[in-house]
Amino acid sequence: MAEQSPPRDPRIYTDLAHLRRLAGPARALSFLPRQPARSALNGRHASRLRGRGLNFEELRNYQIGDDPRTIDWKVTARTGEPYVRVYTEERDRPALLLVDQRMSMFYGSVLNMKSVTAAEAAALAAFRIRAQGDRVGGIVFTDDSVAELRPKASDLALNRMLTALAEANCALHAERETKAALPLNRPLEAAVRIARTGSLILVFSDFAEVDDRTEKLIRQLAAHNDVILFPISDPSGLALPEKFRITASDGALQVELDATHGETMRKVEEVVSGRIARVLEWTRKYGVPVLPLSAGQETLPQLAALMGLGRAGR
Repeated sequence: MAEQSPPRDPRIYTDLAHLRRLAGPARALSFLPRQPARSALNGRHASRLRGRGLNFEELRNYQIGDDPRTIDWKVTARTGEPYVRVYTEERDRPALLLVDQRMSMFYGSVLNMKSVTAAEAAALAAFRIRAQGDRVGGIVFTDDSVAELRPKASDLALNRMLTALAEANCALHAERETKAALPLNRPLEAAVRIARTGSLILVFSDFAEVDDRTEKLIRQLAAHNDVILFPISDPSGLALPEKFRITASDGALQVELDATHGETMRKVEEVVSGRIARVLEWTRKYGVPVLPLSAGQETLPQLAALMGLGRAGR
């Protein structure tokens, strides 16, 4: 009988079985336009979600009680009788989840790896969006590949996305050799190509490799879609503890980070805080909600709190 490999630490790796178990807890969340008063998606610093789009159905004669704003003035002028345009809400709405599983995400100092937090948050969002009756698709990207799964209204499609996510997560390894980090722009360009107008686009990433092109792509996506950004950080990146020392490897090169040197600590904190500050600036400039997540805390309670649900999901 073949010897079974020992179970992996769920703080370092997440598998398909774990992601599937998040279907129940995901019911506490909501990505619908009407949000709780305390939700980060309903505040002064974040735009309200547009919700599903509208499909044009027909032109018909104006009837008492119709909203005057629906009057088609061109047709009315041409026919001499008031006509209104009738719309119906789309039955479902495509959602596209971009999930970062690059080597820069394979780091954690308190609880989870950032890659695990991203995978869990994306799975929770995917289950909740699918339960709302909307289509779900994903772009799961590593340093070597970009897996594109177009939004579909089926549990089978959702399972394909979760499978791709689990496989990408479990492929991460400290000794994995990578030629170069994949720019975040690659999956964003794929999203621009795939997303149809009125989509919901969620990005789970540490936003490494951000440049002016990144901002242009975010602006382009936000112009015709609802975009929500989930920057994922580790507590040690925001404020390194005293006497912090770590040896890091990308699989080919190895470096020792010694934060006992004040200059080293200052430079690391400047890089991370500067990256997050740039992402937060997109809220002011383009109305893109930014919901930060920490790999140092459980994922579900953080999402619940950001949605204004208090202790829901704990």
